[in-house]
Parts: sequence; structure tokens; C-alpha cells
Amino acid sequence: SGVGYVVQDGLLVCPSNGGGDLYTNQEFGDFIFRFDFRLDPGGNNGISIRSNMKGSGTYDAGTEIQILDDYAPMYAHLEPGQYCCGVYKFIPPKRGAEKPAGQWNHEEITLIGRKIRVTLNGKEVINADFNTITDPKVFAEHPALWRDKGHIGLLGHGPATVAFRNLWVKDLTKPRKDNVPPPGFVALFDGKDLKGWKGLVADPPTRAKMSPQELAAATAKATAEALKHWKVVDGVITYDGKNNNLCTVKDYGDFELLVDWKIEPHGDSGIYLRGCPQVQIWDDVPPIAAQVGSGGLYNNIKNPSNPLVKADNPPGQWNRFRIIMVGDKVTVWLNDALVVNNVTMENYWERDKPIYPTGPIELQHHGSHLWFKNIFIREIPRVHQPAGASE
Repeated sequence: SGVGYVVQDGLLVCPSNGGGDLYTNQEFGDFIFRFDFRLDPGGNNGISIRSNMKGSGTYDAGTEIQILDDYAPMYAHLEPGQYCCGVYKFIPPKRGAEKPAGQWNHEEITLIGRKIRVTLNGKEVINADFNTITDPKVFAEHPALWRDKGHIGLLGHGPATVAFRNLWVKDLTKPRKDNVPPPGFVALFDGKDLKGWKGLVADPPTRAKMSPQELAAATAKATAEALKHWKVVDGVITYDGKNNNLCTVKDYGDFELLVDWKIEPHGDSGIYLRGCPQVQIWDDVPPIAAQVGSGGLYNNIKNPSNPLVKADNPPGQWNRFRIIMVGDKVTVWLNDALVVNNVTMENYWERDKPIYPTGPIELQHHGSHLWFKNIFIREIPRVHQPAGASE
């Protein structure tokens, strides 16, 4: 609104009658951002990091580092995470480093992976790791925290003038090697073999009725057969479309999962979570009836099943899922687009029950040639009652 940002006397200024958000053209993943800011009394602004430039700076669009006149009486009773240099609403800063309105402040934001460090006038005010967050409410209300790249933005909130100068950014993003996990994650596939994976035996209710001896024998048989069809070729899991799902040996509860996948024309697959179908993968052109695109919770009936947007790359090109599951809620990004936002995943196998509290990750067989790589998982400690758990 208003006149937006203007350049005055070598300064970048958001006037009191200005507003709006101003973003870099370039996207940044890991970086150091240094700048000076000066607030008029009551000034309020912010720095958006890893933003997609859509919507609010503090929800799905990006994460905000607050810029605020902490000394203004109008801000005397804010929440701790709303003060200057805080990760807005989530991580409160150490206070006392800010200079009064009318004076210049020097701020530096360092973001590497999920670790963020903020200094103000030479004093460290934030040193935190987003991966330590376990509160389900944060996962539900702030999906932008988990973005790994995006634009840097200046967020004009008003009601007073805010000036900037000496804005410098150093891009620290490094190319990642295939099948090497990012910090905080472990690899479910090392690019060499299928250690940690097994063949599928029936479904969860059927497996629950089997004795340990019966299940072990059936698993050994299923795994031997699966390894004839699921193979590792040049650092990629390849599947000939002629067997069944490939499952992790380990069961998982709450987690963040990264998966790169590729399909052939008219291909069909999915990612099972806790042994339940599924985050959908399919070709988005006829004759497959998938014009909505991949990423939706296909088997939901009562809750949304389609993705919010279509974000697929064409068959033959790689796609990336980022899937977060906390309790019975699932959030999915496809190629950095938010396609499922905190949706309840239903129990396909037992419709009258909630999703199982734990279960394997599965790569779905649906008769298509498939390719997978860069499969990484970060387990999220539970601080709440898991869905399906007894009191």
C-alpha cells in the first residue's frame, strides 16, 4: 500500500505512508545477510527469509526476522517472540542490544541449513536450530519454517518510517551430492545397496495377526523376491514395475521425509506413511485421471485428498517431495510448492480408526517403472500423544 519503498539520499526507505514488501530477485538457501537499519519512533518492519513471495511473510510464504522499535510504549506488552530480531512469534531474542529510534543499528543474519544466528550491534541475540522444534502447533501454523531456499525480503508494516543502508548478502549455498543427507537427516538409501529395506508382506492388520515366526518367514520370502525387481543402478533405486511395495525395515512415528522421484509417461506410484497409502505420485496427463497433479493424500475420504496446486515436473524429470508427518497431520511440498497443508491422513486399512502411531515408509508398486534417490528422514521427537495411541 502507499508509495512503497523509495530511494532517498542513498538510503532505501519505507516511508510512514509506504508499505508493501520488497524482495530480492535471486533466491538464497544458506547465506549471511548484513545491513543497517534506522527506525523512527514506533517503527515496525521485518526481514523475510527463504520466501516464495506469496501471501504473508510469516506463514507459508517465508520466515520473518522482526525489526521493531522495542522502546516504543505501544509495543510494551508484546509476546517475547515479537521483539526486534526475534524469529517472529517462535524464537524470542535476547533484548537490550537495539539502539533507540533515530540511531543506526547493524544487524547480521546467518542461516545455514536449519541453524540461524542473528547479531545486533555486535551482540548475539539469536542462536537457534529450527530442527529442535517439536511443538505440533508450530508445524501446523508455520510451514514456511521448513523451506530450504527463497527470496530475502524487506517487510513494510508501518506506521513509522524505516530506513536501510549497506545491504550485503553472501550466498553460502553449496551443491549437495546425491544420497548425502543434509544436516539433521539420515539417509534411508546410501546410493549403493538396499540395506534397511525389505519386501512387503500383506497389510498392517494382516501382519498384526501373524506370529513372529510367520511374519519373519514371509518377510524373508518377500524380500528375496523384491530384490529381483528393485535394484540399485548408478546411485538410483530402480524398479521394473513387476513386484510389490518396497518398505523400510524400521518403523517411524513423526518425521520429516525427503524423497526424489521420477516416473515414466503414464506412471503411477506413491509414498506410504506409517504403512498407509499414500502421498500420490502419478503422471498428470490423460489417460491417467490425475490432472490435479501429485502430492495429494489420495485415499482420504473425509479430509482433503487433492493437492492445493499442480507442481509436477514432466515424466522423465526428477521431482522432490518434502513430507512432514506429526501426529495424524501431513504437510507436503512438491518441488518447493506447498501442495498439502496440515491435513489429517486417514487410515485406509481400518477406516474406523485413526492412522497408526508408527509404521514403515513404503515406495509404492503400481505397475510402472520407477526411480528414487536422495531419500532422507529426520525423526521428530514426540511431545504429545500420538494419533492412535492408547491413553
